[in-house]
Formats: sequence, structure tokens, C-alpha cells
Amino acid sequence: MLALLAREPGMEWLDLGLTGQEVVFSSRNRRAVCRTEAVVHSGGSRWCEERGAAAAVTAVESAKGKYAHMLFNELFEDYSNALRPVEDTDKVLNVTLQITLSQIKDMDERNQILSAYLWIRQSWYDAYLKWDKDKYDGLDSIRIPSNLVWRPDIVLYNKADDDFSEPVNTNVVLRYDGKITWDAPAITKSSCVVDVSYFPFDSQQCNLTFGSWTYNGNQVDINSLDSGDLSDFVEDVEWEIHGMPAVKNVITYGCCSEPYPDVTFTLILKRKSSFYIFNLLLPCILISFLAPLGFYLPADSGEKVSLGVTVLLALTVFQLMVAEIMPPSENVPLIGKYYIATMTMITASTALTIIIMNLHHCGSEAKPVPQWARVVILDYMSKIFFVYDVGENCTSPKREKEEQRKLEGYDGCQRRHKEVRGYLSNMNDDCDLDEKLNGNLNKSYGVHGENVRETVNCCSCYKMLIKNIEYIANCVRDHKANRAKGIEWKKVAKVMDRFFMWIFFIMVFFMSVLIIGKAA
Repeated sequence: MLALLAREPGMEWLDLGLTGQEVVFSSRNRRAVCRTEAVVHSGGSRWCEERGAAAAVTAVESAKGKYAHMLFNELFEDYSNALRPVEDTDKVLNVTLQITLSQIKDMDERNQILSAYLWIRQSWYDAYLKWDKDKYDGLDSIRIPSNLVWRPDIVLYNKADDDFSEPVNTNVVLRYDGKITWDAPAITKSSCVVDVSYFPFDSQQCNLTFGSWTYNGNQVDINSLDSGDLSDFVEDVEWEIHGMPAVKNVITYGCCSEPYPDVTFTLILKRKSSFYIFNLLLPCILISFLAPLGFYLPADSGEKVSLGVTVLLALTVFQLMVAEIMPPSENVPLIGKYYIATMTMITASTALTIIIMNLHHCGSEAKPVPQWARVVILDYMSKIFFVYDVGENCTSPKREKEEQRKLEGYDGCQRRHKEVRGYLSNMNDDCDLDEKLNGNLNKSYGVHGENVRETVNCCSCYKMLIKNIEYIANCVRDHKANRAKGIEWKKVAKVMDRFFMWIFFIMVFFMSVLIIGKAA
């Protein structure tokens, strides 16, 4: 029986007696008997329930603390934490390893390093740290600093951190049967081979390989559960966790003949691609659809080439942003391939725009449009792509009548032109006849008069007038021919603009569908 004295406010000294599992309170005017569970056995007193339970727990803990000190002194009197705790040196010590993933702190794709916050639990049996719990008042476990007991030198094999500090010296739980459980938090940086072929729709598998650094498989054997614990995982903003399976490997290295076991936890990660879709992929797709519109701009605006160059520079900026976060590997990410294909397409469209602008500005010095181009481009392709001359459209029912009226007017002009030329030619013939007659009269009869001179002057004026009119007519005819030639080349350029515009629209559409299909 353990006797204690307690002072209750407003009362005299109490005689506190601890008998087995009961606490006896006594005073001059009251007496109560309570068990440690604060259940009142006599008197039904609330005072006993509130005051007696607290004092009883304190008394029991004091008793167990006394036995814990006694047990600690007896266990570690002749104990050494430098040697493997087995009674037979040929016996293998089994260590159970369990990993709990708490948080992914960072995934550095460029340097291929995964930073994670882990809870590492190791448990093993120490043959020299056992006791009979009945001899120590039922004490079945104690918690002591981990540096007092032997610990397995299990390390992370693929560690990528410059800091090689020891694990955190947290307490271990020591049970009466010799089982030691050591829970220690750790922030690990491990190397991870990052495959960015399908970035930003990629999945990664990062390995965490744990094993003993000095003990071989004949001395320390490592075992684990089938997978890591993800019940306490804090959701990450960039990565989804799809599992953490564990696999045990037994490897024989070239330096040693003994096998060395290890446990590899494979962290399966899936990237959340929404951020990259809205900040990298979607702007690129929208900019890509701007490139074919350069063919729709009028050639006389002077902005066709400028639009293509501006779009090319914008895609170059996005390409540099992707290159900064990707590792310098041979695997080009999916979004990088899309950027390169789009930039190639825009470069080709800019080059074609320059060629088409040269066709548009062909003038009188250019050759006429070839016959095959008239048939293929001006006759067929212009109707397919709805390219018409000024004043005509695909739905006008009066177009043929207007063309017929133009042709009739042109024929009338030709007839009038021929009549004028015939009249002037007859006048010229008459002048030649008058000159001959006047000459004969002058020679035969010596007739001189004003009528003859007037007739000759009039004929000379007619000749000059005919020459000037013919010159003007030829100039107008050449000007119309050259103008018609330039109009034909402009129409050819316009048809080619429409053709390549639709071709590049289709290419951009299929490229966008292709990248989305690969991502799915």
C-alpha cells in the first residue's frame, strides 16, 4: 500500500491510501473510496469522482514512473548499441520498413529531383531489451531516445541532396518482447528520371530505394508492406498520386559476393495539366489560327508579312518558356513538338505570302498568264474558292446579261472604229487624187489659184490627224492589254491566297486535334 497526503481546499489534511486499483480518501467528516476510473464505490460523492480520480491517476503514474526508471537502469546496465542485437551472430535480423508519404514539396523536372516529406517507420526485435512486464507492475512499453539503442543503417540509395546529416533522433517505442518501433520524419531529395515526352499530359514514376549501407542480406533483411501509406497525404496543386507500390530487390554488387536487399517504393505521379493548358497550349492554338488569316489580308495593305513575323515571334517566346522548365534531354515534349510544327507552318506561310505578293504586283513588264493557269486557276479554282472580279458575285443572275451587253458594246465600238478608219482612208485617197489632178493642171495649163493650195493644205491636215488618231488608239489598246494582264495576275494571286488560307486552316485544325488525341 502506497500512502500519500493530500490537501483539499477548505479541508484538513487527508490521508490518501492506494490499495491495488482503489484510492481511499479520508477526513474527519467524510470518507470515499474511488477506483482509478473515477467510479465512486461508497457515498456516491461528486467530490470523490472529481478529486479522487485525478489523485489516483497521479499516484499510478508515479508508481509506473518508478518502475520505468528501475527497468531502464536494469536494461541498459550492460547494453551496447554498437553491435547487432542478436544472440546468434549467424542469425538474420529482420527489419520492417514502412513509408508514409505526407507531402510532395517540389518536382524539379530540369534537375530531375523529387523533394518529398516522409514519415519513416522501422521496427525490429532487440534480443537484449526484453523483460517480464509482471515484475514491473504491468509495464509493457517505454519510450527512450533512439540513440541509446542499436539502429539499422538504412539510407536512401538514390539520394540527391548535398546534406548527409543523420536521421532525426526521435524517441523509439520499446516493448517488453524486445520489439523496437522507430518513427522519424524526413525531407528527402531523390533523383528521378523524368520523361517529358507527353508534357504537359505526362505521368512520372519516381523510385525511393531504401537499404542498409553496410549490412548484407545475411545480417539484416529488409521487408516492407505491399505499398506505401497515402492516407495522410496532403493534396498537391500540380501532381496527382495514383499509387505507391513497394518491391523488394536482392542485388549482388560487383564489389561483394554477399546479397544486399533493398526496398523500392515507386511513386506514380500524374500531372495536373489545367495550368499548362490555359497558359501555354491554348494561347499557342489561338495564335496558330491567326497565321492562315495572313492570306486573307489584302496585298495592298502592306501587313501580310508583318503578321506572319509577329506570330512567329510570339511562338518563339512560348517555346523559350517551355525550354526553361524542361530538362535538356533528347526527348522533345509534346507541346514543344507542337510549337516547332506551328513555327514551321508559319515560316512556310510567310514565304508563300512573299511569293504571292510578287504575283500580285506583276505589271506590264511581266509575261502573260500561261494558258494552263487560266484554265486551272482562273476558271476552276476561282469558282471553288469564290474569288470573282469587281462587281460580280456567285449569286448574281444578271452577270451573263451584263457580260453580253459589254460584248455588244465592245463590238459596236469596233464597228464605229472601222467606219471612222474607212472614212478617213477614203478622205486620204481623195486627197491623193486631188493632188494628182492639181498637178496635172499645173503642168498642162499653168493654172495657179487659191483653190488648189487650200485643197493641198486640207489633205495634209487630214494625214496628220489620221496618224495622231492611230497613235492614240494604239496607246489605248496597249494600255488596256497591260492593264488586263495585271488584273489577271492579281486574280491569280488572290486565288492562291484563298487556296493556301484553307490549306493552313486545315493543317492547324488537324495539328490541334492530334495533340489533344495524344494527350487523351
